[in-house]
Amino acid sequence: MERETVLKLDNVTMQFGGLVAVGDFDMNLEDGELVGLIGPNGAGKTTVFNVITGIYTPTKGKVIFRGIDITGLPPHYITHLGIARTFQNIRLFGDMTVMENVLVSQHHKLEERHADKILQKHGFEPKVVGKGWFWKSILKLGYFEMERRMIREAEELLEKVELSDLAYEKASALPYGMQRKLEIARALATEPKLLLLDEPAAGMNPHETEELMEFIKKIRDDFNLTILLIEHDMKVVMGICERIVVMDYGRIISKGTPAEVRNDPKVVEAYLGDGSYA
Repeated sequence: MERETVLKLDNVTMQFGGLVAVGDFDMNLEDGELVGLIGPNGAGKTTVFNVITGIYTPTKGKVIFRGIDITGLPPHYITHLGIARTFQNIRLFGDMTVMENVLVSQHHKLEERHADKILQKHGFEPKVVGKGWFWKSILKLGYFEMERRMIREAEELLEKVELSDLAYEKASALPYGMQRKLEIARALATEPKLLLLDEPAAGMNPHETEELMEFIKKIRDDFNLTILLIEHDMKVVMGICERIVVMDYGRIISKGTPAEVRNDPKVVEAYLGDGSYA
């Protein structure tokens, strides 16, 4: 059965002055896929993430999410539509608890009515407009109900990702691997359809990396996600990704299964060296 195209990057180019950071980039992600995006430092991988999430508006090309052009939309609207990401450097609120970190990421739900009005102008179907929110807000029930629901959902999420025992620990007190896990959980709290992971295994020891690989596969299945993963650890990429896209100097030089990419001479020359990752 043919799967839905969740994300399509159509001839995306991102230029900064005379520097072409990403050039003529084409990629499709199908529903439920787990795809790796790899390449040397400076190849343009994170720039691709920044274009998808609205941090950059591409110089040329389009970003199509679930059939609708989202090119140039602000990041918070893109989050509202169902795209979430993590960052290479952990960006948790260290003085906040695990629970508070998850609740912060749900804040956009309190602004859904306003976001829906803006997104309707771009051709999107509203999520909550016209569903009684006007009268609830008049009676001061809407936000109270939403807050209670958010707390219940946060508790359920922490249970699913096996962090509930640490819900009231400060984020900064968690072991490094757990902090990475919390950052992913915080992204999941936005209820994404597409999850972008930027080097989630960075700084992890081998045991933590093994656990992360199982965790990523589990959340993909449990939350019905499509995942795009940037990662330098080839054991992670080759171990969990169904397809791999390889970049060098801002352009795609190879696409295919892990086996196809592993044996592509262009990839070996540009990035993977002597193949000792295998």
